[in-house]
Amino acid sequence: MNRLPFPPFPTLRRRASVSALWAVAFTLLFASAGAHAEEVEKATDVHQAKAGPWGVIEYSYIYIEATDELINNVPLPNSSPSWVFLDATEKSLRALFAQAELPPAMVERLLNKKKMVVRPDSLTVFPAVEELLAMTPGMRELIYPALALSPENEFHQAPVYFIGGVDPWLRDTRIRPELKEQIRKMTYRRGDTQIFSDISALLSAAQSDVEARRFLKLTTRVRTLLARVKVTPQTDFNELYDYWSDQRRSRDIRPFLESIAERPAEASLDLIHLLPRAARRYLYSYPTLDLAARGRLPDCHWTSLNFFNLVPRAYYLDTRLAAAHVLSNYSPVAPPYAFGDVLFFMNAAGEAAHSCVHLADDIVYTKNGENILSPWILMRIGDVEGLYANQPGWRMQGYRRKPPTP
Repeated sequence: MNRLPFPPFPTLRRRASVSALWAVAFTLLFASAGAHAEEVEKATDVHQAKAGPWGVIEYSYIYIEATDELINNVPLPNSSPSWVFLDATEKSLRALFAQAELPPAMVERLLNKKKMVVRPDSLTVFPAVEELLAMTPGMRELIYPALALSPENEFHQAPVYFIGGVDPWLRDTRIRPELKEQIRKMTYRRGDTQIFSDISALLSAAQSDVEARRFLKLTTRVRTLLARVKVTPQTDFNELYDYWSDQRRSRDIRPFLESIAERPAEASLDLIHLLPRAARRYLYSYPTLDLAARGRLPDCHWTSLNFFNLVPRAYYLDTRLAAAHVLSNYSPVAPPYAFGDVLFFMNAAGEAAHSCVHLADDIVYTKNGENILSPWILMRIGDVEGLYANQPGWRMQGYRRKPPTP
């Protein structure tokens, strides 16, 4: 984990990952990008954002998941559960397990010296699937944050998130009813968000490689937004243009908006058409393998700082250079935020564990994780806060690009 202090700007922090292939699993939307979307809510379930200079925005929720092609080309995680505790001792684990009220028999089995793996910086124990199934959400909420400190516990550090709840997430999924119940039982909370980390236990129930990959595909299921700007003959197109152009990229959207303005009837404009070219290209898509060949996959900071760039700059993968760019080219701002402002989620130490880009009202453009199964999606800011701003002392700080030098 890289940490670089440069107050009053945030220290950009990367969440460590075990592999470039697995951690938080997310997904694509369009077939041209290699995936499909499954609409879970009814077509009539349309929500309206607060009106503003961005126009009138309507949006609906969809659930999307990775393609079979992608799932078939990534390795399956280990189906044997293990817990790796950083800087732990038998004494400290006994205290943690006692606080979580694990059954004494389970504690003794986990701490059997013949079955533990002791390393200078960590201690690994191996819970049985039956023991994981018997755990309560409260036990997980005490033990799993300690597991999230180690990148070797990839799904504890970056779990599957049930934005909107576990039942909507499970709706219309094609897995056995008993496994749906298993997922419900093993769900726990991080802040106000329901999450799931026991991927190994789920995979251990697979009856074939095909079913194991079906389970893995299921874990990539995530909720995102489809948003449209509603345009009527009464729409102030100059205000709309001023907001979405950011005063720097008039050639990108002016012809398009002018053609819409000529329509006499009401129209609905997909928000994706108002994004800068690179952001349009990546939205609802996964990182490609050529990006992985550079040594790191794009993360949230790479995404935020490249939002307006015609050609993404690879050096933002270097935390030091990314932080220096923020220091030189951005200024902190307070709400209300403008199109393209970068929102940093900062912890009590001043580290930015996540960043995303403000679009309009409470809609943001985000990439939640540095891995090949983390796509670029649209979310509401409250849902992003549920993922990252759930510890004491956390705050969100906006940063805006400085005006161009004349």
